[in-house]
Amino acid sequence: MIRSDIIRGHLDSIILRLVLEEDRYGYEITKEISSRTEDRFQIKEATLYAVFQRLEKKELLESYFGSVSKGGKRKYYRITTLGKAFLKESAQEWKETKAIIDLFMEGLR
Repeated sequence: MIRSDIIRGHLDSIILRLVLEEDRYGYEITKEISSRTEDRFQIKEATLYAVFQRLEKKELLESYFGSVSKGGKRKYYRITTLGKAFLKESAQEWKETKAIIDLFMEGLR
């Protein structure tokens, strides 16, 4: 299991990336993160909804209610134009950060 504090600073980008692929609702995002990381990283529901609130406040995401499902109306999230620009910038920043860390960490056993 990966320490969550290492990933915490990148949660905004992770969520935006998933919503860029398609509009999604909270539980779906939780399951997708667990699935893609083979359960090495799991996001708590409270954390996820705090990220949603932060991203909506910054106008990087917007929410809407989908059609009625078994449990009622689901709240979906979609990425905004501003969110796409932020995500692109974050991806570039990550590549540069990773390259620097790799300089010091590669080759260690």
